[in-house]
Amino acid sequence: MNWKIEGLKRIDGILGGIACRVSRLLASPGKDPRNVPPKILVIRPGGIGDAVLLYPALAVLRQEFPGSAIHVLAEKRNGGILAGCPYIDGVLLYDSSPVKTLAGVVKAGYDIVIDTEQWHRMTAALAYLTRAPVRAGFATNERARQFTHPVTHGRGDYEAVSFLNLVSAVTGKEYMFDEEKPFLPIDPGKYGKTLSALGEFKNGKRGVVGIFTGATVKERRWGTLKFAGLAKALAGEGLGIVLLGGPGDVRSSAEVKKGLDYKSVLDLTGKTPLMETAAVISMLDVLVSGDTGLMHIAYGAGTPTVSLFGAGIEEKWAPRGGRHAVINKRLPCSPCTEFGYTPPCPYGVRCLRDISVDDVRKSTLDILSNMQVRKV
Repeated sequence: MNWKIEGLKRIDGILGGIACRVSRLLASPGKDPRNVPPKILVIRPGGIGDAVLLYPALAVLRQEFPGSAIHVLAEKRNGGILAGCPYIDGVLLYDSSPVKTLAGVVKAGYDIVIDTEQWHRMTAALAYLTRAPVRAGFATNERARQFTHPVTHGRGDYEAVSFLNLVSAVTGKEYMFDEEKPFLPIDPGKYGKTLSALGEFKNGKRGVVGIFTGATVKERRWGTLKFAGLAKALAGEGLGIVLLGGPGDVRSSAEVKKGLDYKSVLDLTGKTPLMETAAVISMLDVLVSGDTGLMHIAYGAGTPTVSLFGAGIEEKWAPRGGRHAVINKRLPCSPCTEFGYTPPCPYGVRCLRDISVDDVRKSTLDILSNMQVRKV
């Protein structure tokens, strides 16, 4: 895991509870916002996946408060997926200039603060310090005392639904999540050159399959050799392989494409910014990935997925609906992830190791056979 992320979690574990108590001594509730269009802050630290699954809640907020300013406090690693969100008025990156940004948040005079962090307590302390008269957040530990509207965080609830529940606490209305409807708006017109190359690559092929080999947490990585075997097997079925990922995934993608004819693979790893990668994913016929942010992007964009689960909680994080396949061996030791923390695996990540190349190949071909491949 990224050392900065791990460091922030350790700091929260040591100081988070103290910060919550101190914040209640330093701040008191502000004005009642009901008579004016409220100014709204949504707090969303964490990775890409959480930010993607926040979109339905942001859409509902914009619907309920059309005249309000809505800002999201995020961080660099997930800010890119929120930057183009049509439902908000701006993204504040707390890790770009921490003191200035957080001081500005406290002084901004927000009327409603929705903290979407699931466990860590620093964000709850910040929510209290804003003096917003309406504060909603998950009541998973002592952070519950920081909110006027504490909300239960169900372990088996899909996370997009959990985020919608936070908005429900504020508005008093119930919102339904349509698991078959795409919810991540993407404008392909902004990325004509890349998508044109994808269209040319698709010519003469049965379809195109995206493969993402990476994962922030090593216990969620299936393995480069297995992905290489899968790519070779799918290329043998007349499918085109599109390799995706960031700069840190370049070496792994290079290993995957070694066994492929150059005409059967398009390697975009490290070559496209996040939203451009999302546009590419939206045009694929299926994406194969572990439990990752790109998997969530695919689901949000309406692209079928084959996802590999072990450490993560399938009920909370796996794509839903008939266009998606989840491969999960459901070993007695899995899932082992709780509130974003995955412990080191003493069994050599057997939950993923036991998933064979043929398991994934068959699931991918099944998904493709049950749908009409896309025209780019």
